[in-house]
Amino acid sequence: MLNRCPQPKRHIRPSSAIVLVWGLLLGALNGMGCVPQGHPGQPDHIIGSRGIGEGRFQKPRAIAIDDEDRLFVVDMTGRIQVMTLDGESLALWRTPEIYQGKPTGLTISPEGNLMVADTHYHRILYYRPDGTPLEDQTLGGTYGLEPGKFGLVTDIVIDSKGNRYISEYGELDRIQKFSAEGEFLFQWGGSGTELGQFERPNNLAIDQNDHLWVVDACNHRVQVFDAKGDEAKLLKSWGSYGTEPGQLSYPYDLVLGQDGSVYIAEYGNHRVQKFTRDGEVLGTWGTNGKEPGQLYQPWGLAQDSEGRLYVLDSYNHRIQRFRL
Repeated sequence: MLNRCPQPKRHIRPSSAIVLVWGLLLGALNGMGCVPQGHPGQPDHIIGSRGIGEGRFQKPRAIAIDDEDRLFVVDMTGRIQVMTLDGESLALWRTPEIYQGKPTGLTISPEGNLMVADTHYHRILYYRPDGTPLEDQTLGGTYGLEPGKFGLVTDIVIDSKGNRYISEYGELDRIQKFSAEGEFLFQWGGSGTELGQFERPNNLAIDQNDHLWVVDACNHRVQVFDAKGDEAKLLKSWGSYGTEPGQLSYPYDLVLGQDGSVYIAEYGNHRVQKFTRDGEVLGTWGTNGKEPGQLYQPWGLAQDSEGRLYVLDSYNHRIQRFRL
């Protein structure tokens, strides 16, 4: 179960002089329209710091916000924390096992429960918002290449009909579709660079048309599918590797914005980009560093009911909130 997707090289933290230069460049880019209009490049709130106590994180890896504006975060210790949007602790628990690895995906179900992609245990765990496990709803748990079994699961989403889509990476790099009753329907993908193939499909989203959005992390692109029938049809794909605005480097998460835009967190470029749903870049912000507004290998994104964007600033062990 090897991960064929190489991780980007770790960056040395910049000196204060470099941080200053980046700050000046960010201001210049803002004037050129490379930062979202009206966005100052600074967070309005920062949640967390490094640690294992309540409200602290060790390399947080996934984030979700429910309809009641509760914030859910899982980190490298296998702890799931529930917080208010300002970071006040509401609940905390651990996934059952962490020896083989930790979860990489969180999604809120239509019923308001938390679905956890327990990646290295090949399963989806269900919890109530207070941490009560719903063991009868657990999906998978046995490694396998056959349809209906799982490899390294990364995410799950549910469409308006109750169908479930589960993404995996490793030997499989595929997406499986299940009915609302849990019946396997079909799968697609496979490891590769061709359209319709994947190299670590790391995060999924469903839009208002039940189209499935996939951040194809190690192919540095986004792919969108119509999978409502008995097969998946590719609707569009965009993105290429690079550091320029509009290019991508290890996109790990995306949010379909309330304004019809798409926000993407780039693990490799230490930034967030905003796009139209056709892939036209609208803005970008973030540089490598530890100061407010800077990022260090962000893993995740979420948006609250007010449209504020929460960026999982993983290697800075915190969440930054931006008012868009």
